[in-house]
Amino acid sequence: MKLTVAFLTLLSAVQAHYTFPALIANGAATDKWEYVRKTTNYQSNGPVTDVNSQQFRCYQLAPGNEGAKTMTVAAGSTVGFTADASVSHPGVLQFYMAKVPAGQTADSWDGSGAVWFKIFSQGPNIGAGGLTWPSQGASQVTTKIPSCIPAGDYLLRVEHIALHSASAAGGAQSYISCAQLTVTGGGNKTPTNLVSFPGAYKATDPGLMINIYYPVPTSYTAPGPEVFSC
Repeated sequence: MKLTVAFLTLLSAVQAHYTFPALIANGAATDKWEYVRKTTNYQSNGPVTDVNSQQFRCYQLAPGNEGAKTMTVAAGSTVGFTADASVSHPGVLQFYMAKVPAGQTADSWDGSGAVWFKIFSQGPNIGAGGLTWPSQGASQVTTKIPSCIPAGDYLLRVEHIALHSASAAGGAQSYISCAQLTVTGGGNKTPTNLVSFPGAYKATDPGLMINIYYPVPTSYTAPGPEVFSC
């Protein structure tokens, strides 16, 4: 009986977590891990909680691309990820991109250095009854590639930071994936507010250490830089 209860408790915990395994691009979702680097939580669904860990960049299971391919997409088009089984926790949704340096490709680069720029941030709706989070319950999350960025290879990083247990430092749960893109078209505007992962966040940032239930927050500041815009 005790084993059964323990198993059901573990199963419930796994089902409450999630991954972002498949890329959404060119109007369709791809196969899981086809264009997304396989993450450490591909079986456990568990989060990253240490913002100083190397896992906080792309949460990769192993160095390299894990066999992921590179998808060609147009600047200004919609891209995103499927959420398996769904985004089950309340929290902030953000997307970042990083341009691959000359001489490397999206499937060979590790994304190191101050190279990441934020392209999307979605916090809560704040009302008298508390906070509501637009991404909670979503089966997919999407954004648009900035239309003005230069053509070339990029990494696309999604993070959903669950805040239901974030009242103490280290309580925020991050669910992360990185996809490999070749962006066509675009322009010549150089992205600004570049950050590195790890390094962009501190565990005590107000967007990461917060009690979202009581007292009801009257504002929310997402971690990381301002969103880059054209």
